Parts: sequence; structure tokens; C-alpha cells
Amino acid sequence: MQSAPIAANLSRDAETALLARILAGDSTAFAELMRRYNRRLYRVARSVLRDDTEAEDALQDAYLQAYRALPGFRSESSLGTWLTRIVVNAALAHRRKNARLAEVIELSGEPIMDDLPSDQPQRAALRAQTRRLVEAKIDGLPDAFRTVFVLRALEELSVEETSDTLGIPEATVRSRYFRARSMLREALASEIDMAFEETFAFDGARCDRIVQNVLRRLHSPT
Repeated sequence: MQSAPIAANLSRDAETALLARILAGDSTAFAELMRRYNRRLYRVARSVLRDDTEAEDALQDAYLQAYRALPGFRSESSLGTWLTRIVVNAALAHRRKNARLAEVIELSGEPIMDDLPSDQPQRAALRAQTRRLVEAKIDGLPDAFRTVFVLRALEELSVEETSDTLGIPEATVRSRYFRARSMLREALASEIDMAFEETFAFDGARCDRIVQNVLRRLHSPT
């Protein structure tokens, strides 16, 4: 059975207890942590990389880095903020790697058309089409605006949390978010508000796959 993402916000006491279980070697606790933060962190990685597969790879790498660094976590910021910073850095590393490869490899190919089944209801087809349009427009935002928008609009982080996560002033968060919304509204008009809920859908299968892959890599000999 597929598992749904768990809402992220942990109290400080619950966060401390979960970390203690992880540091004691409880792998089920680390799986719980991943399921709790998977959706937010996947969306952040995807906002940097604009590719589903690359985002999954970067997120898995980030979890491995976080697992190894957890003994040094001092709770100076929230666990979610700390994890998001690691994911941003992992995604940027993937992007730099891809940029280097692109310099020596000629990339070509036609876009894949993701056609909907003909027997799907018309309303579902319209919603799916609108969601893909929103995702494409978010992907088209400039780098400086895209991650701010994902954290503020999709993950509903506060200005302060986004500022702390990305290490930029709160005023910059506000201005980038305002400008990102303006650009999207110019492109999408009224459709944008109807499509936010399902933007970059994080289904149970992807959540399970990321958890299983990370746990497998953690227990594989290095």
C-alpha cells in the first residue's frame, strides 16, 4: 500500500526524541524523518533542478549527507531548515555536474508527450493539463525567484523561515516572492489559484521509493 507524505512540523521535544532514536541506530526512525520531510525537500530540489528524476537523486544524496552529519546537529536552527539547506546544496551540486557534462556532450531529443488516457473524465484531464502548465511556468521562473516561490507558496513557509533556510534577508524573500507571483499571474491569469494544490504532486510511490533507496544505500557496504 502506498504511503502518503506526513506533515513536517515537529515540536522541539518530538524532534529531539526522533533524533535520539536515529542516533541510537533506529533505522525506522530515519525512515519516519524522511517521510515527514520528503514532500517539502523534493519540491525544493525540483525547484533548483527542474527535473523529477534529478530531484529524486539529489534528495537521496542529501539524505545520506544528513544522516552522516546528524551527530553534529546542534539544533541552532530547526531540523527542517537544516535539512533544506543540505538539499539545496545537493541540488546545486547536481546542477553544476550536469552543466559540466553538457559542455562535452551534445544533448538532443524531442520532448515526451504525457498524454492522458482517453477514458479519463474531462474534468480530470483539464486539471492535469492545468497542473502541468503551472509546473512548466514555475520551472520557467529565474533561479533567484523559483526556490523562494516554492518554499513560500507551495510549502507555506513563513518569510522568516524562508529567510533562515536560504540565508537571504527577509526583505529579499518578500520582493522575490512578490515578483515571482506577478510573473506567474501574468502567464497564467486566473488558472494559477486553481492549480496550486496539486502542483508537483508527491505521490506515495515516490515517497516510498526515496525512503527505500536511501535505507538500502545506508546499509550497503561503502
